[in-house]
Amino acid sequence: MDSATHYDAIVIGAGQAGGPLAGALARAGRRSALIERVHIGGTCINEGCTPTKTMVASARVAYLARRAADYGVRAGSVTVDMAAVRRRKRAIVDSFRSGSESRIQATAGLDLLIGEARFIAPNAVEVRSADGPRSLSAPLIFINTGGRPTRPALPGIDSVPTLDSTSIMELGELPEHLLVLGGGYIGLEFGQMFRRFGSRVTVVQRASQLAPREDADVSEEIRRILCQDGVEVLLNTKAASVAPAGDGRIRLAVQNGGDERTLVASHLLLATGRSPNTEALNLRAAGVETDKSGFITVNERLETSVPGVYALGDVKGGPAFTHISYDDFRIIRTNVLEGGHATTRDRLVPNTVFIDPQLGRIGLSETEAREQGRKIQVATMPMSYVARALEMDEPRGFMKAIVDTDTGLILGAAVLGVEGGEIMAALQVAMMGKLHHTALRDAVFAHPTLAESFNNLFATLV
Repeated sequence: MDSATHYDAIVIGAGQAGGPLAGALARAGRRSALIERVHIGGTCINEGCTPTKTMVASARVAYLARRAADYGVRAGSVTVDMAAVRRRKRAIVDSFRSGSESRIQATAGLDLLIGEARFIAPNAVEVRSADGPRSLSAPLIFINTGGRPTRPALPGIDSVPTLDSTSIMELGELPEHLLVLGGGYIGLEFGQMFRRFGSRVTVVQRASQLAPREDADVSEEIRRILCQDGVEVLLNTKAASVAPAGDGRIRLAVQNGGDERTLVASHLLLATGRSPNTEALNLRAAGVETDKSGFITVNERLETSVPGVYALGDVKGGPAFTHISYDDFRIIRTNVLEGGHATTRDRLVPNTVFIDPQLGRIGLSETEAREQGRKIQVATMPMSYVARALEMDEPRGFMKAIVDTDTGLILGAAVLGVEGGEIMAALQVAMMGKLHHTALRDAVFAHPTLAESFNNLFATLV
């Protein structure tokens, strides 16, 4: 270890927790190394939020253009240039990535190293790069290596070309027929997106509902909306095997109960979950414990089983959202740099699924509240009761809030409707401020806005 370069802190992974953390450590006077294997910004900027939502926006324009006559507008035939969609996506990703990289490189006391990191001791790592291996040591090491799409163990999977949530965004031509294996958030966003671009789309979901973490009524409404948009949805359907079908096509055998059928399509998207990027880290050399899926085990202060080693973001499991990764950074900053006592305990976890209309979620679902034995009231209202939604000709979906019967406080909400994520955020603020639900029921909101829907939503409670 005498030849190792010593730092005050080492951050492995320049994602939405690692990048800000490395900068904060350096600005606090702690000489730091930030190690990145591929590109600055992590999943969010490069393969997740930024590129997918850029493409969702393009798909929505195509959707609205086809609906132009509904608004009294003559738009003519609508076609989608996938190469142009891809160029727009790449330009925005490059802009975000280069901005993040410039900020990191301009930070005094912070060394950016491009390469693969692996532990060689509890307080030391080796970085393998094009310039050869290099050893680093530090009393504090932070792991923010994120995750990647899971490849299912499906018979014949290696005999056909497949897409994942990264490679599908690099298509320069529109798939004729896209099979989406998995009905979770990623599969839903891409399924609707490519249907709107013009592909035929079939979603194959093993579970009895789409978005299995949601209440059954929310999932059913999502299914209804996707079917309205022309997406074929197969529930309770297991992929059995896959094989080439000739002419570059793919044959997928699926089972529903005792029935088996074959689907033939041009493209297959694997949207069956994500796995942690921990294999290359050689965690055993450090003694860092993981769960059976490879996610790093941490406590509520994000400490691993090894003193001085922390894990942030998707690599630790739990909610895999950019805003959670960034809040992980803030917890570490508070505790390590400011001597505070921040934890993940009782952290509100907002989430927006960017199907259209959006699904905004915060706090407890009805199912979770009942499983906990809570005494609750459930306020529901269709978006077709919201004046602003009707004026926009966006009446699909509904709002749902879970309220504690004894305290009147909002425990959670699901807003499946136009700008559902923004409406959810307003409910989140009310939850943070511990407002009684009647405060929203009786508030004077501007008319006509989506927020004034709270008046009628909470008026449904007796």
